[in-house]
Amino acid sequence: MSADAAAPADPYHCHVFLVPGFFGFADLGDVRYFAHVERVLRRHFRDRGARARLHLVRVPPTGSLPRRAAALAEAIAAADPDIEDVHLIGHSTGGLDARLMCAPGVELPTDVRVAPLAARVRSVIGVATPHRGTPMAAWFTNRMGQPLLRLVSAATLRVIQLGGVPRRPLARLLRALRPTGGLAGLDGGLLDSIYRDILQDFGPERRDQLSRFFGEVTADTALMAQLGPETMDLFNAKATAMPDVRYGAVVTRAQPPSLRGMVKAGLRPGVQGTYALYQLLYRISGAWTPADVHDDLMQRRTLEAAYGDLPDPTANDAIVPTRSQVYGKVIRAVWADHLDVIGHFAGARLDPPHHDWLHTRSHFDRPAFEAVWSDVVDFALGLRPRRGSRAPGPVSGPV
Repeated sequence: MSADAAAPADPYHCHVFLVPGFFGFADLGDVRYFAHVERVLRRHFRDRGARARLHLVRVPPTGSLPRRAAALAEAIAAADPDIEDVHLIGHSTGGLDARLMCAPGVELPTDVRVAPLAARVRSVIGVATPHRGTPMAAWFTNRMGQPLLRLVSAATLRVIQLGGVPRRPLARLLRALRPTGGLAGLDGGLLDSIYRDILQDFGPERRDQLSRFFGEVTADTALMAQLGPETMDLFNAKATAMPDVRYGAVVTRAQPPSLRGMVKAGLRPGVQGTYALYQLLYRISGAWTPADVHDDLMQRRTLEAAYGDLPDPTANDAIVPTRSQVYGKVIRAVWADHLDVIGHFAGARLDPPHHDWLHTRSHFDRPAFEAVWSDVVDFALGLRPRRGSRAPGPVSGPV
């Protein structure tokens, strides 16, 4: 048998790299960041006759954008330096990593030759990505930023894994927020204490994992300084689009918190506690003051059709301003919070276990989740989105 005959052809038509955001616990213990996305992506690619191999990329959670983009390039090279038809899907900051890796002439801190890898990329898709920055990142750099990041991350892991946060820490958070309805009642010591309360529900091994994770985050917070609106202006000037690559965005917007929403959320302490945390995150993320918002006509029409109006700068998904997420073609705009769109929404239980990370009353559900990722697959493959039973057709030229 010849050497050529002995070497099997790559059975995959395309390779999809999934890049997490700065909640970058891609696989922390039995928590899998993209678990629900992986399953639905495989099915939608298969339904379209395309065999897709999915790759989960590990990036330094709060490391600089060049470090994260370098990790993505190294992941592509390690998978197979000769693969073709690469698609990059980044959630949150992961979308910026993908854009930077593909930017013409980019120089990254890696020995991998980036340009030949970028030449194989067919689509770059940002999901709830802060293309124009987010005030949340700047807030994480102030004196309460690290305690808040630890608290939010630990609470997110606790909810995703076990379905709720203990009453005692949530009650303490509610007491701190209620007098002013905002940030004035918080301090770093209180946030650290609530964080330690949440950790008590985890076993020793998980607590050690979390400690190492937050140690890594604390040691390198370069990303936070880079996600401010002013710094992102410089990023956007550098990370220009690669010719013949399709750039798309999934845009998310959560229902603004309100007294009516709090009443409708119900009386359960766990629900009220996460709704209070949501109010805090929404208020921080809504303090977005970009110098200029320059959506093109098609982007504006897509947003208006999805939401009934053009979101103002305060609209957000509890982490990223909605208008900051627009880049390239708006694949789909949905009512959802930041983690709903990758599978952590209220509704029927899934395997692996499925829990809503925040009670935001945005009503994102299983059909909406399926529709988002169906459209993502169509966009990646250059097909027209499916509507009902209509077969997808080819899209003429890059978008």
